[in-house]
Amino acid sequence: MASRNSPPSPAPLDPLRVPSHVAIIMDGNGRWASSRGLPRFAGHRAGVGAIRRAIASCRDLGIRILTLYAFSTENWRRSTDEVGMLMGLLHERLVAEAEELQRSGIRVRIFGDLGAIAPETRAQIERVESMTVEGHALLLNIAFNYGGRDEIARAARTLAARVRDGQFEVEQISEPALAECLYTAGLPDPDLLIRTGGEQRLSNFLLWQAAYAELLFLDVYWPDFDRHHLVAAVDEYQRRQRRFGGATSA
Repeated sequence: MASRNSPPSPAPLDPLRVPSHVAIIMDGNGRWASSRGLPRFAGHRAGVGAIRRAIASCRDLGIRILTLYAFSTENWRRSTDEVGMLMGLLHERLVAEAEELQRSGIRVRIFGDLGAIAPETRAQIERVESMTVEGHALLLNIAFNYGGRDEIARAARTLAARVRDGQFEVEQISEPALAECLYTAGLPDPDLLIRTGGEQRLSNFLLWQAAYAELLFLDVYWPDFDRHHLVAAVDEYQRRQRRFGGATSA
């Protein structure tokens, strides 16, 4: 694990060792705004620009999957005004960005407990996912109203129901069987997980999937995150040895 604010210019990246899947906890929007004397929601709006930059940079670097933590199951504890604004911002940006995402070959998937989201926003989610389903330049996952523990509990309930209904034997419950019941079924686990904002914790994000992800914690607030930070993060990733529990070879 590492923490870094203004990363130095990295050496040229090895295109053969670029992570396939990058996940990002987009933290620091509110503090970015407060440091400028702005309301917290101004930071969330500024963070949209960082999302655009991250998408473009991932495409340029050859990263195939980008998963963003946009709203957690715990974020409902925030003020009613802020939650309402975040819900409105999701709907607004889905409407505004859909055609550009489609033109750019970005496939969008939004996962989490979407039952708590307004019907009109759920309809817009379905529209954008349908519009972009043929995109092959990048898969953009947005975790919204998502919690890692909730996801695992849901998967456990799914397997339990299958056992109850005679579709599955208890002895068949395995790591791959549970993984197939997660929101990310069929996707590779993240190779690199980045958190901006200076905090050094996962905050209930991809708890199962991040078991062997390389973790990188940056002191930069999310609205300031740009291509330079992503390139430096990939450079750091390429400097590490990924052993997955094995020993380092001599």
